[in-house]
Amino acid sequence: MGVGRSAVVLAGLLAGAIQAQSSDVAPSSDVARRIVDTMLTHEGDPAEHRLKYMYLSEERAERTGGHLWTERVVETPMGKVRLLLAEDGKSLSAERQAAEKARLTDIAKHPDAFQKREQAMKNDEQHAEQMLALLHKAFLFDEPHTEGSDLRIGFRPDPAYQPKTMEEKVLHSMSGAVLVDERTNQLHRIEGKIPSDVSLGYGLLGTIHAGSSFSTEHAMEQGGEWKDALVNTAIEGKAMLFKEIGRNEHVVHREFQRMSDSINVADAVALLVR
Repeated sequence: MGVGRSAVVLAGLLAGAIQAQSSDVAPSSDVARRIVDTMLTHEGDPAEHRLKYMYLSEERAERTGGHLWTERVVETPMGKVRLLLAEDGKSLSAERQAAEKARLTDIAKHPDAFQKREQAMKNDEQHAEQMLALLHKAFLFDEPHTEGSDLRIGFRPDPAYQPKTMEEKVLHSMSGAVLVDERTNQLHRIEGKIPSDVSLGYGLLGTIHAGSSFSTEHAMEQGGEWKDALVNTAIEGKAMLFKEIGRNEHVVHREFQRMSDSINVADAVALLVR
């Protein structure tokens, strides 16, 4: 999930962060907590994320070397099969097109190796989902209010909660809002921001600047499933010896088309290279 990728990015950059908390804390909304818990139940239910899709992805991130990659992606039970179509708005050369097709042919011939690589990525996503689940125990919530077809709920760290791991400390430094679709109780959007500079290792390792942020947006597609539609991450700071810290990611998914729930890797490759 798009929420998962943003949280992993923050975990890698903000490990060891310590955020001072105010002793003057406004009460948390029980109504908002119940809504968030219901949303998290939907997020964690595999039965609600079983449908497979083909879609167009546009991504600029570390994975793409800072370039804007346009890819056609097909989801399979073994993982996501991707075909690079363009870079920075330009079609691939004949040589790169041939290399892409050769890579996909190799994937079709060795699906077990492909699945192993994809499983490593999936484990990262599951880890991030566990961090998202901290919302129900590590944060305080404002009263929900209607925003279009959503319920908007602000969240802030609960100073009474003591993070148990580095990852929990990371998420616990965030303040932001969740937007929950009022009709389905599904996550529509989550956005978080670091309200003040965050020290890494008591300041010995560096500082993440105030204003660093992330957001993930879901959209309901054919079949009624909510899919990642937009991911934005903007993390800025300084490490030891004034080295720049930065992680910027922008991802857009669109043109979703339903696929067979049992589509295999070979069929996905054939669909992409035809």
